[in-house]
Amino acid sequence: MRHAIFARMRHAIYYVPTADDPLWDFANRWLGRDPETGAVFDCNMAVVADPRRYGFHATLKPPFALAPGKNEADLAAALADFARRTAPFDVPDMRVATLGRFLAIVPGTPAPLLHALADACVRDFDGFRAQADEAELAKRRKGGLSAREDEHLVRWGYPYVFDTFRFHMTLSGRLDDATATRLEAELGAATADMLRRPLAVREIALFTEPVAGADFVLTRRFRLGSA
Repeated sequence: MRHAIFARMRHAIYYVPTADDPLWDFANRWLGRDPETGAVFDCNMAVVADPRRYGFHATLKPPFALAPGKNEADLAAALADFARRTAPFDVPDMRVATLGRFLAIVPGTPAPLLHALADACVRDFDGFRAQADEAELAKRRKGGLSAREDEHLVRWGYPYVFDTFRFHMTLSGRLDDATATRLEAELGAATADMLRRPLAVREIALFTEPVAGADFVLTRRFRLGSA
């Protein structure tokens, strides 16, 4: 995971499977927490502690504090309007893979509709985002950024957007090579039937970090293309 913990209450716009999708139930149980219902499950905290805090998701608009003069009701209204104007779609060929040092579910082939959805969320909701201060920028830069990633950080508050974005649904924190290899095979087998079907992109969700450092919670779903 690439999200840092900052001092202010934050919101995020995420893709999540629908509540009745078997992948949603499986991933919540794997991570040990349902961010929508609050249910908790036994899990391997050494493996999932970091993604567990954020809940199962794929980032569309990374966590942000609200800009002065904006509130959650404004954001929810804008999200509802955005969802109505966005058609649902399917993405074939999803798979479990190792990204760097963590495991995630990713598209096996280019997915331009997913990329376009994330791009639109970053751009269209940027007016709700408070500008990052120097302390936040410094935290992001500790991991080392390319010149292009730093440019995105300054402009959009996050390094991995637009041309540096990669859609992924995180399943673990940082792992050693042996553990990553073992778990990639285990999770690939466990999710094979679920991922054999195209990923149904039917909803986007608003997640909220109620207080700094707390678990993110799914506060509202927005159905794509709904009147």
